[in-house]
Amino acid sequence: MIGKIIAGSSFAGTVGYVMKEQSRILAAEGVTPPNVREMVQDFKDQTLLNPRLRNAVGHISLSFSSKDAPRMTDALMTQIAQEYMQRMGITDTQYLLVRHLDQPHPHCHLVYHRVGNDGQTISDKNIKIRNAKVCRALTEKYGLYLAPGKESVRRERLRETDKTKYEIYDAIKTSLPDCGSWNNLEHRLKERGISMRYKYCGSTNQKQGVLFSKNGFEFSGSKIDRQFSYSKLNRHFTQAQQQTQYRAMLATGFHTAIGNYRSAYTDLFGNTGGSGNKGQVDADSINFGGNIGALPLPPNDSPIGLSAAQLQRKPGESPEEHIARITALLNSVAETIAVAAMERKRKLRDRKVNQPKMKL
Repeated sequence: MIGKIIAGSSFAGTVGYVMKEQSRILAAEGVTPPNVREMVQDFKDQTLLNPRLRNAVGHISLSFSSKDAPRMTDALMTQIAQEYMQRMGITDTQYLLVRHLDQPHPHCHLVYHRVGNDGQTISDKNIKIRNAKVCRALTEKYGLYLAPGKESVRRERLRETDKTKYEIYDAIKTSLPDCGSWNNLEHRLKERGISMRYKYCGSTNQKQGVLFSKNGFEFSGSKIDRQFSYSKLNRHFTQAQQQTQYRAMLATGFHTAIGNYRSAYTDLFGNTGGSGNKGQVDADSINFGGNIGALPLPPNDSPIGLSAAQLQRKPGESPEEHIARITALLNSVAETIAVAAMERKRKLRDRKVNQPKMKL
């Protein structure tokens, strides 16, 4: 279920639009259907209760997925629309609810008076935010089809302005995963005919907004989608750069640990087993591939324990967590091997010193 707030400047134009040929009145309060002229006059009369209100016309379309069409009877649509009005605070006022039949997806139009029956004003403060929350709540309550997002919008039915906005949305959405900086994004969008510029704070160089333009239309990032506001995109790029730096640090640490391990292994066991020949794999080695190749493992009869299973990636472990864990493991094992090698050298030295000299 999607609610769209539609700007209306006159009851004559709004009522005339919703009362098209392929339509059916579902409910009305305070107006006399089906004559358009009489309903318009009813709305105009109530305006006199609060003539200071600049725009008294309220107009909202409520659309449902075509997947909900088989169960969307007039009775159910009316029930949902009236609960929508209650939750939105559209109460004690005139309204007209009309179902349109010209599209494959069920939808209706709600025309209401922002001047209530007692002259009170029906507030439109934060109406778009409230509308989104109420539509989501009613979608879940009635088990309606929940569209995955902007990806499900039928682009071919949009007006030129909205069509361009969605083209920009699609371009940013598909480009962003491969962009690690503002320059990357600007270059990718330029290839798709979209230009980008920044808004600055006063006369300073401090950026506070971003705008995207195509086909003569320009939109701020937040108008295209909240996730594309300047602050959120900037946070994305900052995190991407930090992630790149972290991965580079992990790679450096991992290769250093590999080198330390190989050196310690050779000191204690000699250059045997899978000692680094790329592509060489035997029972006492594990192959990391790439420029690392096979890594020898301590012999089975060695007191120093390191198995191939310990170096494998665990279920649910991210690549970064895996590299960090085996880097620490290799450093620890390399230190243990180095200590064992030093101890062996000491014993050999002591044996030579204590060995009796032969008399000639």
